[in-house]
Amino acid sequence: MEENPITGGNKMDNRMREDGMADNGRMDNAKAGGPKIDNSQLEALIETFAKDRTNENFVKVMEQLEKSVLYVPALMPENLDKEALECLREGKGTKLSENAKIRPILLQKSSGEQALPVFSSLKQVPKDKKNPAMLAAPFFNCVAMAMANQEKVQMIVLNPYTHNIILPPKLLEVAQKRSRQIQAQAQPKTQKVKLTEKQFHQMANGIFSYTVLPSFLFDKKKEGLEQLQREEGKFLSARFAAVYPKEIRMPYREEDFSLMTLNVTEDMQITRIDMPETTPDKELPPLCCRIYVVWKRETEELLYYTIEQTGNGSMIGRIGPDKKHETLEAAPDNGMEIETIMKLAEGNH
Repeated sequence: MEENPITGGNKMDNRMREDGMADNGRMDNAKAGGPKIDNSQLEALIETFAKDRTNENFVKVMEQLEKSVLYVPALMPENLDKEALECLREGKGTKLSENAKIRPILLQKSSGEQALPVFSSLKQVPKDKKNPAMLAAPFFNCVAMAMANQEKVQMIVLNPYTHNIILPPKLLEVAQKRSRQIQAQAQPKTQKVKLTEKQFHQMANGIFSYTVLPSFLFDKKKEGLEQLQREEGKFLSARFAAVYPKEIRMPYREEDFSLMTLNVTEDMQITRIDMPETTPDKELPPLCCRIYVVWKRETEELLYYTIEQTGNGSMIGRIGPDKKHETLEAAPDNGMEIETIMKLAEGNH
């Protein structure tokens, strides 16, 4: 094998030896056997570098390596079941169990230094150098394994029998840092938003008005509506309080909720619920200040409307039997709300 002038590699002995890396040698996302791996882009860059060993061409190889899955020679893992053994013998891929001990086979230099050999494809391994098992692992996993066993592995060598590209410790340190940077960038950035007590009250208002109460009424229908009308503030305050965690006291009393039921036509009954007064926070979901529950006697149909304070003024919302919310239109003055709700209910909007 030729010396690599850029990475400062020395010629490697063409002999393989077993190394006891079982303790730290497990490779996450590793497969044993012959999975289909397409490293055609990497191999094209390696060929270019082999012909013209410039720093620019070497950097291109390293950049492509970061995206590549490589082959790593190893001893046959112990405790494999019959099916996995057959897959390996036939050159097929098989997922290794978490308990499988992977013992990579290392190359040894005449100086005694050892290298972890990796291959861009199986054709880079001479027939007389075939190994009991070939593992497939991402490049950064190979780097992590080498860095975790620095007392035994001093370098990684890419395609040792053909291109002999040596990656020394300093380069592996850089690759490891790059791996951590990429992982950090891939992690979703979450921000913890701490609500004030006042903001939590508005959140509780939304959970109750847009989820808890409509879910109860659509599930129970006439029976649930009659219970609400019977118990009034006691019913409302109890279910509103259930939204709160133990650490926060629900500040409202039964009398803070107001309920009025009107038989507006022979077929239509409207129950109006006034929620406890509070000043809305524009940064939070709309504050529900009133709820109108419509019951149509003839069809036994329940309709649920909300009056919401938003950043764009008061709006009428609707929640359907599917529990989904939609905003319908701008709300009129308080005195005209019931008439507007009647018209919406008659058109079933």
